Amino acid sequence: MPLDVSAAFALPEDSEVATLVGRIFRPEAGGPSVVTLRGAELVDISAAAPTMRDLCEAPEPAGLARDIKGEPVATLAEVLANTPRDTRDPGKPWLLAPVDLQAVKAAGVTFAISMLERVIEEQARGAPEKAAAIRAEMTAAIGDDLARLKPGSEPAMALKRLLIEKKMWSQYLEVGIGPDAEVFTKAPPMSAVGHLAEAGIRPDSSWNNPEPEVALVANSNGVIVGAMLGNDVNLRDFEGRSALLLGKAKDNNASAALGPFIRLFDRDFSLDDVRDAEIRLSVDGPEGYRLDGASAMSKISRDPADLMAATIGENHRYPDGVVLYLGTMFAPVEDRDTKGQGFTHKVGDVVTIASPKLGRLQNRIVHCADAEPWTFGTGALMRNLAKRGLI
Repeated sequence: MPLDVSAAFALPEDSEVATLVGRIFRPEAGGPSVVTLRGAELVDISAAAPTMRDLCEAPEPAGLARDIKGEPVATLAEVLANTPRDTRDPGKPWLLAPVDLQAVKAAGVTFAISMLERVIEEQARGAPEKAAAIRAEMTAAIGDDLARLKPGSEPAMALKRLLIEKKMWSQYLEVGIGPDAEVFTKAPPMSAVGHLAEAGIRPDSSWNNPEPEVALVANSNGVIVGAMLGNDVNLRDFEGRSALLLGKAKDNNASAALGPFIRLFDRDFSLDDVRDAEIRLSVDGPEGYRLDGASAMSKISRDPADLMAATIGENHRYPDGVVLYLGTMFAPVEDRDTKGQGFTHKVGDVVTIASPKLGRLQNRIVHCADAEPWTFGTGALMRNLAKRGLI
């Protein structure tokens, strides 16, 4: 399946009122620029905001993005058409992930159904053929309708005591219904990949899947300034073998996809829109396979604002701000090939994550070592911005 490089595909349904900001690589400048979408054009606003971090630190990021003068670079259609690596003209600009210096974090086990799937991974020790039987046992014991159970509440603690008595307690249940949220480091700053980029899975993983999510962006004070789509690519076999392998399960080359743009909060878009969002997923395989799914943010167990407060604050400071994946309720369980093996990615899968007010994020799955190499890090960014007179 070819990637969809059209502007209409990438943009929110109400893009005419949306404040959308992102990053492009400008070959003539030798580095990235912060851009905002105005009509059909991408306008470089790096003179006012050299990095996305700087834009998010502004008193009113959306107002700055809307009102500041900038340099028109190219149409969105031109940049998108030049973004896929296999057809790119290196002399023309292409789209990047919309974040740069921010820490990239992720919240796990934030939906009841995904909590059960994490427990199943742990019990199966990374063996997908054991998942169905364990799933049936867990559902019979505690049910699968835990969405109304407030984490940390007395009913949640009563359930915890019961499960401990039944010897069914799990570290995943601890963060799913206990008082403390799971927040982990998903990727280093500057390493995320954007819309139409390759997304990576390890070649030694045999059980993995996409995780369609909303990702929030906050400034260094923890103020949430916008949101975007994300794919928190997950290796279920690695994490299932041991939670101490979370780094290998989550933080790999090209495994943090974000974009296409950050939609900044303004009078037409707020955190309430995130709370009401429905995130849709499709996977189109090279053999003609098709998977569809959805994740409703209304069913999240912890409020997005609470998750951000658990991520950044007086005990966890991030002077360049933070990006936070909010988790997903979607965990594919139907068999793709062999009965009892469930779903796992194949190289060549095209993953599309969509939400009406955030647009569509599309990536093709490759092995991590085959993804476009990450060579432009923080040091390269600082040297480039200094050379351009932007810092």
